[in-house]
Amino acid sequence: MTKRRKVIVHIGTSADGYIARSDGDLEWLTSRPAPKSFYGIDAFMKSVDTKVLGRKTYEASVRMGAKFDSKDRHIVFSRHPPPADAPSAVEFVNEAIGPFVRRLREEPGKDIWLMGGGEIIASFLDEQAIDEFVISVAPVFIGEGIPLIARRHRYVPLELRSIERFEDGLVQLHYCVPNNRSTTEIQELAKQADGHHTLYDPRSG
Repeated sequence: MTKRRKVIVHIGTSADGYIARSDGDLEWLTSRPAPKSFYGIDAFMKSVDTKVLGRKTYEASVRMGAKFDSKDRHIVFSRHPPPADAPSAVEFVNEAIGPFVRRLREEPGKDIWLMGGGEIIASFLDEQAIDEFVISVAPVFIGEGIPLIARRHRYVPLELRSIERFEDGLVQLHYCVPNNRSTTEIQELAKQADGHHTLYDPRSG
């Protein structure tokens, strides 16, 4: 049976829950001297082959010099037509998230990285279209900015898979969203978490 692809948010935040300043500035995060493994992002990127972004995150990435090559599939959700100079490797879509993600999950391939920003993460979450969160919390308050998830009334319980602390004080929290998990999948995640400081007991679900 073909493995079901997961939609994973892997993202950095400040200790007060922001992914960027209001103008998109990330200096508070990118100026940190990262460990050699870059908080596990190198290994994570080998597990995905599709990246999904909101229009604002795409435009911010372009300004920062990001390259969108054909090695991975890049999908930008946008209500507006694509810019004339958009790279050929970038697909712009404007359709309902639920049906689109259901099709995407069933296609062959590796997992799917939902990169942000806060609006599209919120929209995917509200459509039950996210399977896991990997949140790297930097030990810094920035006071205001773009929140991890756009603020709307919601209640979404999470299952904690693991916690990893790095020497520079950054803490990485790995959650799964149980609405999108079978019991077998959750038990498998718990097994894979061996070696981390894991608080999740699969018997509790």
